[in-house]
Amino acid sequence: MTISYTLKVANSHFGGFSKLLFRWKGSIYKLLYKEFIVFVVLYTVLSLVYRCLLTAEQKRLYTKVAQYCNRSTDLIPISFVLGFYVTLIVNRWWAQYTSIPLPDQLMCVISSNVHGKDERGRILRRTLIRYANLSAVLILRSVSTRVLKRFPTMDHVVEAGFMTQDERKKFESLHSDFNKYWVPCVWFTNLAAQARREGRVRDDVALRLLMDELNLYRAKCSMLFHYDWISIPLVYTQVVTIAVYSFFAFCLIGRQFLEPLEPGQEEELDMYVPLSTLLQFFFYAGWLKVAEQIINPFGEDDDDFETNKLIDRNLQVSLLSVDDMYQNLPPATKDKYWNEPAAQPPYTMATAAETLKPSFLGSTFDM
Repeated sequence: MTISYTLKVANSHFGGFSKLLFRWKGSIYKLLYKEFIVFVVLYTVLSLVYRCLLTAEQKRLYTKVAQYCNRSTDLIPISFVLGFYVTLIVNRWWAQYTSIPLPDQLMCVISSNVHGKDERGRILRRTLIRYANLSAVLILRSVSTRVLKRFPTMDHVVEAGFMTQDERKKFESLHSDFNKYWVPCVWFTNLAAQARREGRVRDDVALRLLMDELNLYRAKCSMLFHYDWISIPLVYTQVVTIAVYSFFAFCLIGRQFLEPLEPGQEEELDMYVPLSTLLQFFFYAGWLKVAEQIINPFGEDDDDFETNKLIDRNLQVSLLSVDDMYQNLPPATKDKYWNEPAAQPPYTMATAAETLKPSFLGSTFDM
């Protein structure tokens, strides 16, 4: 599930971010600890071999190799490559979230423009919004492992109520080599045109509004399909991965403690634990793991999108808005501030201090 800590950082205070360092679920520690252990073990093995098993001549040769490897790390532009790559991945990650189709605008248009309190009017409104939700379920089944596990076959989609048996037969009778998530959108347009002929949609302007909102909804479904189809170029991902792995392969050898080559040469400080190298591994490898986790947010990682919860929410609120809420309005009455020229909502004791702050008059008002 998505790990949210927004409330924890609502106010800036001493040690605010520090408290987040002790969380495990969704943390960088959970992502990275296996690779970190492998790196530490390999470094320790090389260090023990150098200190305990090599002869003096072998140590001299190893020292030259280690110095060469240490110089080679400066030739790998790891910060530039990783920074650009992760920025690209994060932008793509957020764009994918904003492409998830939500029925909120469409359900408001259906509720206000498809009329009739009788059974026929209710069927039309519920069927239209169900077709929109069905289209979202079909595209999410194609891109999200969570949704596919929930609806592995069309039988499960029918059982969940997104599709009837007759609709399934129509759907499966349409032969296409491509994803058919768009079929319910076409059903929507035909049903909306039928509602217009029946007078349930009262004019062409209302019908046009329905079509415009449906097209926006369908466009988001299409964008999800294209994000799934067109990945970040594989060569770029390979370049970044090779850069990080080769950098730390050189670090394994080049960051070891080395005895001086010449007698009398100043000896390096023997740090048994290479703290700076371990921190570098934590930062750079962690950066790569972040990109690995969010490059496809429709999986089952801790911070991947809760697509099944979105499906539940969208179906519930959309049916509620087009059915129970259709022409079900509270009475329109005079508001509390009817006779007051300057409306001023009350403040609680916890927010009373805000009344002492200057109003929106501009920074030079008291100059």
